[in-house]
Amino acid sequence: MISYRLERAVLQDAELIAPLFNEYRVYYGQEPDLPGALHFLQQRLETGESAIFMAVTGEGGSRVAGGLAQLYPSFSSVTLQRLWVLNDLFVAGQLRGRGIGTMLLEGVRDFALNTGTKGLTLTTMTDNLSAQRLYEAQGYVRDDEFYTYDLFF
Repeated sequence: MISYRLERAVLQDAELIAPLFNEYRVYYGQEPDLPGALHFLQQRLETGESAIFMAVTGEGGSRVAGGLAQLYPSFSSVTLQRLWVLNDLFVAGQLRGRGIGTMLLEGVRDFALNTGTKGLTLTTMTDNLSAQRLYEAQGYVRDDEFYTYDLFF
């Protein structure tokens, strides 16, 4: 079995992870747009607006990405602390069930702890039961106290 390791993505890794990010978007009902996905990731990495972690195998130019997790910074006004929003978690379909999602979640947890934040927050689809099981196995607790409201344009 091929082993994967966790790496934090830098701008030069955008092309490596763009196909996975594109698959992630398609999973959530968007039309495929590899150039758009690449541009979006390049912008986030170039401006430091997100922290992206990737599960990779291989070395140098022969690296292959099997999964990614993207965090956005946020803040809690109530507790006066920073927190991270785990906005994107995706593992390539053929690699699911091999521990890559767990590795990514453990990596972002360590990152959040090392950056002195309150914690991590995420949202997932109500019918994404496999993701819910993974999150709960990692200690995430479903919020039953607050409702989420959106206003999209």
